[in-house]
Amino acid sequence: MKNEVKILDRDEISQKILRLSWEIYENNYEENEIFLFGIGEKGYLIAKKINENLIKISKIKVQVCQISFNREKPYEDILLSISSDKFAYKSVILVDDVLYSGKTLMYSSKVFLNSPIKKLSVLVLIDRNHNTYPIKANYVGLSLSTNLKEYIRVELSGRNQGVYLS
Repeated sequence: MKNEVKILDRDEISQKILRLSWEIYENNYEENEIFLFGIGEKGYLIAKKINENLIKISKIKVQVCQISFNREKPYEDILLSISSDKFAYKSVILVDDVLYSGKTLMYSSKVFLNSPIKKLSVLVLIDRNHNTYPIKANYVGLSLSTNLKEYIRVELSGRNQGVYLS
């Protein structure tokens, strides 16, 4: 895209994800097992990278799962990669790339309201601070106060890995 500014490069993203992994460990060190639910493709990639870090720094068993749905109509057919009985009475962390309005995270969290989970947390790589839904992230890689016309693009694979502002 024209007029894009790279906010984070590959190494900086890795550093943010490592720090987030340590925060998860610090807040869940007493847990035997936690579930990371990546929202869409990018949230799932971040969850997998967090899992890689947690394997190195802790003994907590981590299940990496995925949530899929139509982002234009998030109230329809939210699909989980595992059945709800698997994460019953466990700690669940929703993982997404960017928190903008909170709509995606709000609808994603709806699935867990019908399950007897122990704790629900939210992790985002970028928090844009424009919430219109009553949801906040417990774990934030980078908080950016942008204007409503600016766009954040996250690339987590390939040659152009980075976070871009346009």
